[in-house]
Amino acid sequence: MKTYIVDSFTTEAFKGNPAGVCFPNENISDEIMLNIAREFGLSETAFVRETNEADTFRIRYFSPKKEIPLCGHATLASAKVLFSSRGGERIHFITGQNLDLFITRENEEIIMEFPVYQTVDTDVPNAVLEALGLSSITNKAYSEKSKIILLEIADSDILAKLKPDFKALVNSYSGINGVLVTAQSKNPEHDYHYRYFWPWAGTDEDPVTGGVQTFLANYWGKKLGKSKMKAFQSSSRTGFMSLELKNDKVFLRSEAVIILEGNLLTLN
Repeated sequence: MKTYIVDSFTTEAFKGNPAGVCFPNENISDEIMLNIAREFGLSETAFVRETNEADTFRIRYFSPKKEIPLCGHATLASAKVLFSSRGGERIHFITGQNLDLFITRENEEIIMEFPVYQTVDTDVPNAVLEALGLSSITNKAYSEKSKIILLEIADSDILAKLKPDFKALVNSYSGINGVLVTAQSKNPEHDYHYRYFWPWAGTDEDPVTGGVQTFLANYWGKKLGKSKMKAFQSSSRTGFMSLELKNDKVFLRSEAVIILEGNLLTLN
């Protein structure tokens, strides 16, 4: 099975978010895909198969714990490999939940068209804040579609220094996929910063997260009165992307670096 590791949302190797990308030659079971994702140990691994339609591919995403409905950095990684190996300017991905993702490229930049999801007000137990190391928050919301809690705080420097107690975090709440913490940027090069913690569904922290922009870009777009923004993920690896809101879509623009190409030799 042809296999790649790609650093997404970055122009530098060993930055951004590494994703596994696999191209099975035949149908393989969910169990095998999960085992491969566990073997890689990355936040997500994508499995991509051609269809009978031109430039159209089926794509599924697995964390080391379970299948994930939508993943930004693994989509970007898969598109990077396909554009690099096949050429062309357009890709149509169909996810495991039959969501259509349209991808284009402009030189080295890749643009992904994702849906926009709304958030609702929510209550967050103090135990969640304590596990994150937060003494106060500015706002809180919940993405029902993604099952992710959004917490806005006042200082992006505090955001960058957070060191959550992940065991306490998992025990503080149930029935969610993760908690996203965000703050307005002090740097004029970016509009907002964010970090995503998801020990419930994947790894402790996702280094750079594209899927959360389905609701986070809309959240900040309303707050800042902007349709075009730049986001920075202040994890230890860091990463960046440009975003544009158009009606019920958000367009994510960034780059990726292929760092490994090889063959997976056994599936058993």
